[in-house]
Amino acid sequence: MLVLALDTSTPAVTAGLVRDGVTVAERVETDARKHGELLMPAVQAVCAEAGVALRELDAVVVGAGPGPFTGLRVGMVTAAALGDALGIPVHGVCSLDAIAAAVVADGPLTGNLLVVTDARRREVYWAAYEAEGARLSGPTVESPDALRERLPGLRLVAAAGTMADGFGLPVHEATPSPAGLVAVAPLHSAPGPLEPLYLRRPDAVPPGERKRVAR
Repeated sequence: MLVLALDTSTPAVTAGLVRDGVTVAERVETDARKHGELLMPAVQAVCAEAGVALRELDAVVVGAGPGPFTGLRVGMVTAAALGDALGIPVHGVCSLDAIAAAVVADGPLTGNLLVVTDARRREVYWAAYEAEGARLSGPTVESPDALRERLPGLRLVAAAGTMADGFGLPVHEATPSPAGLVAVAPLHSAPGPLEPLYLRRPDAVPPGERKRVAR
């Protein structure tokens, strides 16, 4: 099975082709302000590198976050558009799960894993995982200090993600990899609704009712 994997849940713009679980081409560029400009050129680049046409894809997997609103939308809208145009399934997966899967694939852990990424507003997104990769807790958004208070009860031996530094643990994978994204996708099941994991309300809100001007 040939799968296109995309993720824009972090400042990294990731596109990769995974054939039967093996990454055959990958492009990662980091610019938190240029997800929209970088993603499709990255898709075209990995297809060219692998000598693959888009029509040969069997599925698309996309990181559904948690992540900042604008960047996350770029990846998910692109994945949905490609799936619709090519008539192939699109699977949304938790981006933190994908990071954990990549860490576990590199070698067995002796305890639990913390995956933590930047949520902005002086907060982080995080989830905790067993040594085999099963999620124990989260995903959650809160301040780093609030997370530190939880650490003693999580029995952690390692951390991963873009905000993994600063928690006193050995640091592994930083961003979702194509192989990690595909590893946690239920490729042999019908895809569910493609829904982003924002974990909080966006800054933008509909305007309220206009105030009446007294005459």
